[in-house]
Amino acid sequence: MLLWSLLLPCFYLSLVLTAILFLFIMGVRTWLQMKRKSRRAQDGRPAVAFFHPYCNAGGGGERVLWCALRALQSRYQDVSFVVYTGDQGVTAEEILDGARRRFNIRLPRAVKFVFLKHRLLVEAKLYPHFTLLGQSVGSIFLGWEALTEFVPDLYIDSMGYAFTLPVFRYLGGCHVGSYVHYPTISTDMLSVVRERNPRFNNADYISSNPVLSAIKVIYYCVFALLYGLAGSCSDVVMVNSTWTLGHILALWRAPNRTSVVYPPCDVQAFLDVPIRDEDEEKERKKCHSVVSVGQFRPEKDHQLQIKAFRKLLDRKGVEPAGQETVKLVLIGGCRNQEDEERVQMLRGLCLDLDVADRVEFKLNIPFEELKKDLTDATIGLHTMWNEHFGIGVVECMAAGTIILAHKSGGPKLDIVVPYDGGPTGFLADDEDSYAEAMERILSMTPAAQLEIRRRARLSVTRFSDQEFEGSFLAAVEPLMSTLRL
Repeated sequence: MLLWSLLLPCFYLSLVLTAILFLFIMGVRTWLQMKRKSRRAQDGRPAVAFFHPYCNAGGGGERVLWCALRALQSRYQDVSFVVYTGDQGVTAEEILDGARRRFNIRLPRAVKFVFLKHRLLVEAKLYPHFTLLGQSVGSIFLGWEALTEFVPDLYIDSMGYAFTLPVFRYLGGCHVGSYVHYPTISTDMLSVVRERNPRFNNADYISSNPVLSAIKVIYYCVFALLYGLAGSCSDVVMVNSTWTLGHILALWRAPNRTSVVYPPCDVQAFLDVPIRDEDEEKERKKCHSVVSVGQFRPEKDHQLQIKAFRKLLDRKGVEPAGQETVKLVLIGGCRNQEDEERVQMLRGLCLDLDVADRVEFKLNIPFEELKKDLTDATIGLHTMWNEHFGIGVVECMAAGTIILAHKSGGPKLDIVVPYDGGPTGFLADDEDSYAEAMERILSMTPAAQLEIRRRARLSVTRFSDQEFEGSFLAAVEPLMSTLRL
């Protein structure tokens, strides 16, 4: 009786608190729906909103955003389109001009930008520990800010913030979709921690401690469960590669709503440039360039590129005054101060390894300059472990470089695969194998290089803008059909 007298009040209290929470949620939902009805009464058109806090960055994710908007605007003339962005200090015109300069993309008509003030909540630097959880909780609050600023009819997360999906679906009453570039958590990440391998997301002091490693495994497992529940809210799920598909199916468990939509690569702009023939290759300048394209983020592993390049120079025995030289060109975008500091660290590494005079950094360059650097290059270099797809890899192949990519993820499964009975590039996974592959490529005859470059160019047409737009429009058709035009 004593136990029952204690439990009964707790039970009643739980019911009351649950009822209050339910009424609060319904009240918020009703308020947001009234805001949407008011907005519809003013402009008379349904609205589709993309959540992309870093839309002014210059990476592959941003190219997906602008190509998706261009395709939707061309197909659906009576729909308004909105982008939630956390970029500050820029205007809508400057953002669109950046898309034109970097990606050669022009939108058919205007798009509305909602400038969010609290993007800091999803910055990794704010969470030195439990970073995934911190950023995910931060994205919920950032999503709430976005929803209260503008209530759309259809919401699409185009940057991988899955925890915003239930906010827009259950509080905003929106249909929701997502384009997943990279799963926030994956079984590969769990394996790294279980096997106690040090990586950029698994510090040495954790990998060397069995207790801390066990705690991190539990943390990852719980987070994976929450991530799967959030992602399963999506009505339509698009993923960018076979590798991402496998992980999302395992975590979100929505096979009937999930499809692969390869990201758009501006291959035509590179394919329009004639490929060098054997004679032109022989007459080229004596300086070979190894070019890397990718944002300066830790997972891109630019340190591996610089260290492998140092080993290449050691293997070749190239002297600064030698007749034939080779240089490394690192091209990429910086999203924030943290990325800029990372570039400074990489410059310091170049000084330490005595390759500073052979390594060139090019930040946030225009598309035309990117195209020239790639078409002039001998080797295209990629070093990200388990890259979700690899737009930079495709661009290198389309430009006529011989690609050397990491032996994992999208490059291994979808891009650098045999075509027409022959290889389209090379794969490596550590400093020695990268240096060995670069030395092998540079020692190949012009005829052998030309054969691989031609085969690679033919293979990448399946990643064109046109292929993306067709696949994307087909995938979102069930969502677009829910709009009342």
